[in-house]
Amino acid sequence: MTMLTPWTLSPTDLERGAADLVERGIRADVIIPAKNEAATIGAVIDAVREHESLVGELIVVNDQSDDDTATVAARHGATVLTTSGPSGKGQALQVGVAATSGSHLVFLDADVLNISSHFLPRLLAPFALRTDVALVKGYYVRPLHDMPTGGGRVNELAARPILSLLYPGLGEVRQPLAGETALRRDVVDRCGLSAGYSIEIALLLDVARHYGISSVAQVDLGIRRHRNRPLEELGPMATEVLRTALTRFGVTLPND
Repeated sequence: MTMLTPWTLSPTDLERGAADLVERGIRADVIIPAKNEAATIGAVIDAVREHESLVGELIVVNDQSDDDTATVAARHGATVLTTSGPSGKGQALQVGVAATSGSHLVFLDADVLNISSHFLPRLLAPFALRTDVALVKGYYVRPLHDMPTGGGRVNELAARPILSLLYPGLGEVRQPLAGETALRRDVVDRCGLSAGYSIEIALLLDVARHYGISSVAQVDLGIRRHRNRPLEELGPMATEVLRTALTRFGVTLPND
């Protein structure tokens, strides 16, 4: 099947795929990178553990936290690993992947305030329906402070525009920077995982290049609330996203 856009699952697809996961023997190692997320990590772990039949390893990678993230994660039943050396989301995920061996992987963010137990089966559902799916991205409505929408500013102002301009078809991915991601392990073996905040967009671009845009699926996770970051923190994130997209496109940037 040839498609120029990602596969967006319908509600019927989601329900059917999620219902078939156990029968098809699809399980995933779940990896949650966390830095100073003691307030939310416990609920994220609990939501995953509601689907024990779908989980192989459940790992929290404590990215040199200054709070009780590691203690809380262990208390809620996760295996806790700790990064050493450079800190960053990509580095934390690399540590988690290296400690697991399952055929499928799920990455979840640790700062979600309204985590739901449907995140895990929905992220895995596409694998039960199509064998050519390489990468699954969650999408959702993102509130901003007291407003019902407006969150995901780096996503909307940097990631999606540059994907639309440079990578036809990938602009249809609604949340290219979503931390809620599922993929086959052989995809990681082939594409690798970038360091830092570029991890999400780099993985999306590399999967599209190696496997085609039709191998990317996206699933509706509803409403996602998390800690909104101030603008001064978002600027460096946007710069990293733009740099990754441009260099993958072949643009040579100053100081590269």
